[in-house]
Amino acid sequence: MSDDVKMPVEATHIMMFARSIADDNPIYHDADYAAKSEVGHIIAPPTFPRSVSQFDPEYHLRPKVGEKWFGSGKNPTGLDTPAPSSGGLHAEQHFEYHRHLKPGDQLTVTLREGETWQKESKRAGTLTFLERIQEYRDQNGELVITSRAVSVRTERPVEQS
Repeated sequence: MSDDVKMPVEATHIMMFARSIADDNPIYHDADYAAKSEVGHIIAPPTFPRSVSQFDPEYHLRPKVGEKWFGSGKNPTGLDTPAPSSGGLHAEQHFEYHRHLKPGDQLTVTLREGETWQKESKRAGTLTFLERIQEYRDQNGELVITSRAVSVRTERPVEQS
């Protein structure tokens, strides 16, 4: 992730994200309904912060104009040779909300490295776990969300049985 990615939170972003995950809760799109709720306004779904990648110009999985893209299907769609495997997996994702996101928030997201640890696996050798922490601060510099992601890299590929 690039340093200090800026992410505007707009009502249409929230609505479209909720639709993309098939969540029709009116708190994500109906201002009248949301005004009568405990929070009093539209809020974003719990995993909405992951959409920050769409605001990161360096996000490696997003197609870029004028560049060949590896695609998201079984076979590469735009590369002459398949993209090499990183040998890694996304293992965990945690979100700690300090308050709800709402339309009008202007977030600045910073990334810092967390802990690293290893475990042994009979099938894949040494497993290396890497923690990355994202802090989402609003337009006033207040911490809104802390996100923690853990990835794991294998020493060797796991043989299919």
